[in-house]
Amino acid sequence: MSGLANMAIRAKRVPGAALLFVLLPLLAAFLSLLIGRYPLAPGAVAEVLARHLLALPVNPADPADIVVIAIRLPRIVAGLLVGAALSMAGAAFQGIFRNPLVSPDILGVAAGAGFGAALAILLGAGPGGIQLSAFLAGLAAVAMTWLITRWCAGNGDDVLVLILAGVIVGTVFAALVALVKFAADPTNTLPAITFWLMGSLATVGWPDLAAAGPPIGAGLVVLGLLRWRLNLLAFGDEEARALGVDVGRLRLAVVLAATLMTAAAVAISGVIGLVGLVVPHMTRLLVGPDHRVLLPAAALIGGTFLLVVDDAARILAGAEVPLGILTSLIGAPFFLSVLGRARGGGA
Repeated sequence: MSGLANMAIRAKRVPGAALLFVLLPLLAAFLSLLIGRYPLAPGAVAEVLARHLLALPVNPADPADIVVIAIRLPRIVAGLLVGAALSMAGAAFQGIFRNPLVSPDILGVAAGAGFGAALAILLGAGPGGIQLSAFLAGLAAVAMTWLITRWCAGNGDDVLVLILAGVIVGTVFAALVALVKFAADPTNTLPAITFWLMGSLATVGWPDLAAAGPPIGAGLVVLGLLRWRLNLLAFGDEEARALGVDVGRLRLAVVLAATLMTAAAVAISGVIGLVGLVVPHMTRLLVGPDHRVLLPAAALIGGTFLLVVDDAARILAGAEVPLGILTSLIGAPFFLSVLGRARGGGA
């Protein structure tokens, strides 16, 4: 059976599951409001949310109101946004590079953002300065990757050179992070850098979301609009050009959108590994390879996945477990199972 026929069969199954994909993050978000060091009853959470949604009088000194609105809700929204951004970016990168091992940090954005944040912490910047430095450094790393590709390949359309350039740029920025850590005060600054690099949503507030939300939202919208064109790249660049696709511009647009939202996500969450690699494969097993369905489904499943992992990080131990550790510990066995399934012809 042809690949297009397989896509059509899978697509027919999606409408029945679309409602489930939408309800999962909503259900996970509500349950996340209940759990933590200060447990809340469902009725209390529902009352707080209803008062704010209906603009009814609220008691700002009410502990439930403080916990739900000021502490847990921004963290939950951040988890959904970061998970959606990393997962959708990973699925898009795997599509344009036609490589299942590609993740959102393949072009060096995570390493660049890590260096920007580490340097800002070393210089004593505040939370806003750290996030801005991480965001700009992540964008700069990908810009360097693209410029190296154009210089080496003559244009920005050589996939192999682009990936290799991203690996080199990521390695350079990882070395710069190590240099910053070497120069940092081991008593105060070094632990702060190390903890940031392990990833966490513990300090995210509404101002952070106001800064990171627009670039993440813009990237999600652009990839959503371009998702049907990604199917044409599966046939190869020459075939896609024959079908009227400007492959170079499409690849550049996808890279820019995915980089924008990945840099914004990493800036507020730190480096969170494997989400952008594992969730697209998980989603592909459920809905198939059609990017028209795969990308939005990956965003919804990725947001839910990261939110559930963040809940585990909050309640598993007395001290909060860094998010990057849990995503790697959970994601690695799952990815091995996907590899085993592919080896046996199941994917």
